Amino acid sequence: MARLPDRYNSFSALRERETEGVDYRVRVESRSSPVAIIAPHAGFIEPATSEIALTIANGRFSLYRFEGLDPARLHRELHVTSENFDEPIANDLVANSAIVIAIHGRADREDPESSWIGGLDTSLRNLIVEALRRDGFAAVARKKGEALAGASAGNICNRGQRQVGVQLEIPRGVRDALMADAEKLKQYASAIRGAIDEFGRVLSSGEDL
Repeated sequence: MARLPDRYNSFSALRERETEGVDYRVRVESRSSPVAIIAPHAGFIEPATSEIALTIANGRFSLYRFEGLDPARLHRELHVTSENFDEPIANDLVANSAIVIAIHGRADREDPESSWIGGLDTSLRNLIVEALRRDGFAAVARKKGEALAGASAGNICNRGQRQVGVQLEIPRGVRDALMADAEKLKQYASAIRGAIDEFGRVLSSGEDL
């Protein structure tokens, strides 16, 4: 069954009808890091993505979260698709970051176990897939043309300094399991951080992956 279309096609349109601090909030922690972890559909829009992003950032990486505040609202009411997400603070943080990782939630549907890892930063995408698998988490690389692949150049994750990024689509069942087990959440986040650190070392050295 297809998801109903979003109510808003831009943050600008959303802001005209919704009230900051009542319907939504923007949370940003800008750090002296080349890495930005972003959750543009956080809070009650895609539950647990805020907490997962926070745990990955771990006080080290810059962190951005756009959070829906009303648990009773439908997903689509505050969901601005990644290609159209134009919230100014997010745009600024991403534009000044060399490595961008976007955390999203998806429905379980036909694959309830796997985190789908996409985006145009294919080298980092592959490292994250490998790291998650090593730690016992199911993960698959999503490629251009596949659903939720994050392969559009306009996707918020691909608007950083290098014009490439990574998008994680985490199924609801996995998100619920991570929220129910703090150690598992730490392990999941640590695997992703390890891949980011490995990629960062290679990037700074100029080597090929």
